[in-house]
Amino acid sequence: MSLELGLDTFGDISNGPDGHPLHPAVVIREVLAEGQLADRLGLDFFGVGEHHRPDYAISAPDTVLAALAGTTERIRLGTSVTVLSSDDPVRVFERFSTLDALSNGRAEVTVGRGSFIESFPLFGYALEDYEVLFSEKLDLLAHLLTEQPVRWEGTTRPPLEVARVIPGTESGRLPTWVAVGGTPQSMVRAASYGLPVVVAIIGGPARQFAPLIDLYRRALQQADQPELPVGVHSPGHVAATDEQAIEEYLDPFVEYMNRLGRERGWPPMTRDRALEQLGPDGAAYVGSPDTVARKIADTARLLGLSRFQLKYSMGHLPHEQRLTCIQLYAEHVAPRVRDLLA
Repeated sequence: MSLELGLDTFGDISNGPDGHPLHPAVVIREVLAEGQLADRLGLDFFGVGEHHRPDYAISAPDTVLAALAGTTERIRLGTSVTVLSSDDPVRVFERFSTLDALSNGRAEVTVGRGSFIESFPLFGYALEDYEVLFSEKLDLLAHLLTEQPVRWEGTTRPPLEVARVIPGTESGRLPTWVAVGGTPQSMVRAASYGLPVVVAIIGGPARQFAPLIDLYRRALQQADQPELPVGVHSPGHVAATDEQAIEEYLDPFVEYMNRLGRERGWPPMTRDRALEQLGPDGAAYVGSPDTVARKIADTARLLGLSRFQLKYSMGHLPHEQRLTCIQLYAEHVAPRVRDLLA
């Protein structure tokens, strides 16, 4: 079983030595260094998320990825995710086909609705159009991905008739994934367009997603589509020992989950509940290299994965610990996972 191993970051605003939040510009430069390290250590993928809120530094992931394209050699570069609902599919294609040129064919894009809603008022979209915006924009993007003449009509923008969008990719194909949170409709829709999926598992055990992934594979068959890759995005942290990893990760994780919970009306995240998420049946992959490798391998076997993406940044977790995590993930977790799956 072949499994790609990658990393994701949202450019979480961490704290500096004085305990105060760093300027977003500093965090963006840290992300650049982290992506460069991932490339030097031979990881397969580096994904950068798009957010428009003060706890994350990155609102223009394609710009960050363009900087990485010029300072890396082999790692694939993509988003985690591009919020397609509040973007223009034509501009998405143009930006990422340009990134593909800059990176010599290493660009990808993962499109989704995003887990926050700040981009809707920011770019002048109405939340009541949430569903139709994503549905129509994904449909238009799917037409554009053919790199053939496009005639398209919908309700969210004027009709489009274009012979070609510039620049096209040299390969004729821009790898595009759909990020899904676990609804059956999202799985079936991605399958109908012949697009691979990345499943965001950010709560609970991975096994609860097995029926949805089975549904996706059945939908591919019913749509006469070939078998396509399935990826998973989950949070995690690697340190020398289980105890050290939990000690470093627990406070940033609890603080982040409680901050998010206050926005969404969730009950408080206690340390005991957090430890469950960091344990064998939780969504977070936290521990020593062997612990994390075994959990990734178990998930890959259970769900039949083609890629696993570790969201290695979390709240105020400092840059130095993120760098160590990346190094351990590349040098110890990745080869151990491949041994376990061999």
